[in-house]
Formats: sequence, C-alpha cells, structure tokens
Amino acid sequence: MKEIGMEEIGPVRRRVRNALIQSGILKTSSRDVPLTLYTQDRRDRGLRVIGAVIDYLAPPLVRSIFQDDAPELAENSGRRVLRLIDRQIVARDDNVCQLTFAAADNAKLTPWHAGAHIDLHLPSGRVRQYSLCGDPRREREYRIGVRRIADGGGGSIEAHALEVGQFVEISEPRNAFMMPLPGSASAKKKLRFIAGGIGITPILPMTRLADRLGLEWSMLYTGRHKDSLPFLDEVEAFGPRARVRTDAEHGLPSPEELLDGVDGDTAVYVCGPPPMIETIRRGVGADSSVELHYERFSPPPVVNGSAFEAVLGRSGEVVEVGADESVLTALRRVKPNVGYSCQQGFCGTCSQRVLDGAVDHRDSTLTDLQREQGQMLVCVSRSKDGGRLTLDL
Repeated sequence: MKEIGMEEIGPVRRRVRNALIQSGILKTSSRDVPLTLYTQDRRDRGLRVIGAVIDYLAPPLVRSIFQDDAPELAENSGRRVLRLIDRQIVARDDNVCQLTFAAADNAKLTPWHAGAHIDLHLPSGRVRQYSLCGDPRREREYRIGVRRIADGGGGSIEAHALEVGQFVEISEPRNAFMMPLPGSASAKKKLRFIAGGIGITPILPMTRLADRLGLEWSMLYTGRHKDSLPFLDEVEAFGPRARVRTDAEHGLPSPEELLDGVDGDTAVYVCGPPPMIETIRRGVGADSSVELHYERFSPPPVVNGSAFEAVLGRSGEVVEVGADESVLTALRRVKPNVGYSCQQGFCGTCSQRVLDGAVDHRDSTLTDLQREQGQMLVCVSRSKDGGRLTLDL
C-alpha cells in the first residue's frame, strides 16, 4: 500500500485520503504531522494537477465508500468518525457511564497502549479528553468511562446523553502516561497502581497487562464510597492483589497507606484527584529511588504565578488574571465559549494568538515556530514578568 504524507495534500484531498484510510486502501505515514505546523502551501505543480482530478472525483468516491447515514469525516487526519455501539452505567450511583465506539464498517482502529487517551469531539463543539480503559487487543473498538459532573463545563453531561448508533468524531489515541515494563524499559522489579475514583480508567489496561505478563504488581483503588467507584467488578476480579478502600469506611488515606509495600524496586503509577497525587508525591519524596508516574484529571495548581492583565484585542476589554488562576479561567468569566480540553498544556485546544506582550510558555506542546508566530496555550502559560498580554479575541 502507498504512503501519502499529510503535508502534500490540500483540504478536499484530505477528505478523500481519510476515506481511503477508513476503507483500508491507504495507510497513514509516520511523517504525518498536524496541519497547524505549516503556514504555506507546499504542493508542487504535479500534485496540483493530480489534486484537480481528485477534487472532481472526490464527492462520488466518498459517497461510494461510506453509508448514507454516516457524516463526512473531518479534514484533520488525526480524527475519525466512529459510531457509539454500546453504553452502560458502570457505577452504582449512576454517575459513570461506559461508552464503546467502533468504525461504521467495523474496521480495525489505530492501535494504542495502556495509558493512552482520546479527544471526544461532542456535537456541541465541546472537546473532552478521556482515557481508554478497554483492552488494546480488541482492535475494533475504543472504550472510555465518563463521570457526570453536574456543575462542570457541560461536556460530561453531553457525553452521558449520547445514544447508541450516534456518530461522533474522535481523535487518534495519544499517550502521555506510558508504562515502561519492568525487565525491559524500566529497571524496577515491581509495579504499584493507585487509582482514585474515575482515575481507574487508565490504570485498568495497565493492570491487565501486568497481570497477563506475570509481573509483580499490586493495586489500591480508593474513593469516597463504593457506590461512586466505577468498574468495581473488574477491579475485584483481579483478586487480593487489588485492594479497594473508601473514605467512608476508613477515612482519608495517609501517604503510608497509599504507598504500603512500595520500596526502591517499585514503579508507582497514579491517577486521580490532585490532593491524592500530592499526598503520594510527598510520601515518595522520602525515597527518591521510587519511580513515580502520574496523570491528573484536573488543572495543575499555578506555580510562582503573579497577577496581570489580559486584553481582548477585538473589543479592548481588560480581563484581570489572578496570581493563582490560569488565563483560561479568567477568559471564561467573560467569554464562556473559549475552547479548551485537557487544561494541562498538552492537547493544544485552548491555543490563542498573542498580539502584544511577552509570554511565559509553560507547555511542552507548541513548537518554536508556533511560539514565534504568537501562539499561546492559555490553560498553563502566562505573562512574563507580569506585563499585559493582548490576545486576538
């Protein structure tokens, strides 16, 4: 099969390319990169001639590949349209639902590894990130768990309202929470998994993998009460190595309890609320030989922040940004429709263009070129030295 790089094709051709990938005629290239990295059309004359032919043939070709009721694929090669094939409530308090997605033609999906997540593009335009909690060996489906948050931004409520058979756009899996295996990529001999509430979602595939490979592992799964814990039956199926404890029964866990049995030969994987993660970080601090990996589901606290002003360039409105809040939080007070997703500086959804002012970039996502062009991730980055920032808003 022929490889085609994303930098060589235009908007209509991208739709055709995505359709061909869905059908299995083409495979993606490892050279594919987000289109936002490029600001110039890099096609040569030959490609423009070929492109004109593809533009003419595109509509009938796409119609011949997809069912009539399936929506058109997004132009971004990092997304695809999937169908919701199963929806189940997986917590006794009814606040967590499991959503399972598959291709309309049941084709294999992009492979993923334990710890990966996807972006769920909801019908309203909201984008939310969810860890994949299924089995990577099930190559034709993606499974996520969504906790409904009544006073959140509305994304979880909308996700809970999705109906079986509905089409949604989903990103390709990304992984910022990889698990190096003991004996190969990790020098550690044991694994300790700690999950708080909905934080069990990325931990489940890790635990399954460790158990299948016969590695030495243990798990502590904690939350307010058992009724709030999702996937409880799957955790209890692991047996005594997976311990479940609740605040209602035992009180808030101490660092010693969370890290019971952890020593210098252990790699610890944690996902849950920020207070629990901070408790574990303090506990591990006494033994720097412990290998700690964690993922949080909420914004990190602002470190060494100072108050400053953000100016909306299109209206001149001045927004006060507090020392302990993100630019995103401040902007949403006056512009609730500002897009965002991870709130941790790696998905890029909240990127805004800075018209004036010096930026203290605190993300690890934007390229040097993007920063030079004035882009800024307002969920984590701030003003340098407390000066005003003028945004293209």
